[in-house]
Parts: sequence; structure tokens; C-alpha cells
Amino acid sequence: MSVYLILAIAIASEVIATLSLKAADGFTKPLPTTVSIVGYLIAVYLLSIVTRQLSIGVTYAVWSGAGIVLTAGLGMVIYGEKMDLAGVIGIGMILGGVLILNLVSSASGH
Repeated sequence: MSVYLILAIAIASEVIATLSLKAADGFTKPLPTTVSIVGYLIAVYLLSIVTRQLSIGVTYAVWSGAGIVLTAGLGMVIYGEKMDLAGVIGIGMILGGVLILNLVSSASGH
């Protein structure tokens, strides 16, 4: 399996886990609590596999950056959360940083 596919699954697991935190309501609801815990365990396990082939800095930057962007976007869709202009600009800067790391920087190993 491709290291980038494994990283994508790790990102998806982390996003699902994070979104479930809100539904877990302070860990008072068993199903979303379980989804959060299992999702984070899967994400961290998969990250450990990815770091065998990619640098920890790039792996973590992509994982956290993509996770932030996806979680913020899905939070707006699923939970009706609002974002002001400063938030949109900040999310755009995070996305830009992840793209620069992967497309331009020699740190990504390209």
C-alpha cells in the first residue's frame, strides 16, 4: 500500500475522531467516545508506519494541516459552525503551507 494512501487514511481517522469529540459531549456518550478513541489509535498507528518512509516533520505537517482544514470545513457542514474572514485566511495559510511543503520543498523528499 502506498505511504500516501496510509497517510490519507490516518488523516481521515483523525478527522473522524476529532469530529466525534463534539458528539461525545465530554465522553458522556459511549458510541462517539469509542469512535474518538479508536479513531485516534488508528491515526497514530498509521502515522508510525508512514514515518518509516517519510520524515516526521513532513508527515506531521501534512497530517495536522490537512486535519485542521478538513475538520474546520466539516465542522461547518455537520455542526453548523461559523468562520469569520480571519478564520478563512488562517485556514488558507495552513493549506498553502502544506502544499508548499509537498510540492516545492526539498524536505518532502521529492
